[in-house]
Amino acid sequence: MTRSASEDQNRRMLRARDAMDRDYASPLDVAALARIAYVSEAHFIRTFRDTFGETPHRYLQRRRIERAMRLMRETERPVTQICLDVGFTSLGTFSRTFTAVVGESPTAYRRRARPYVAPSCFTRSWTRPSSFGEARSARAGLA
Repeated sequence: MTRSASEDQNRRMLRARDAMDRDYASPLDVAALARIAYVSEAHFIRTFRDTFGETPHRYLQRRRIERAMRLMRETERPVTQICLDVGFTSLGTFSRTFTAVVGESPTAYRRRARPYVAPSCFTRSWTRPSSFGEARSARAGLA
């Protein structure tokens, strides 16, 4: 692939990722994201994973959990409302995904978490969930 073709492909993937960051609470599917990137669905999934290191679905779920973590720290809204606010349609799926990413249930996280005061870039980077399964790996290492 030539340099300009590679740059064009990266721009398209960034355009789709930006749409996920901006519209994370909306019902986004692979077909809609592939249209934003001007590629087929299969090519979009493969290229997104190659470009960003995770599938579009996993990226979107992680973003939603990240937003939910902030809402749980900074508001008193019920977990069910936060679940819906960030784009999940099922409390069970939200709780299961939250636990897989963060390593504890939403309720346990809320009890433990404190609001951040003017978080720095380092704090945001440090507290951002990085990938699925890391919470299990960390717990296994502590055992």
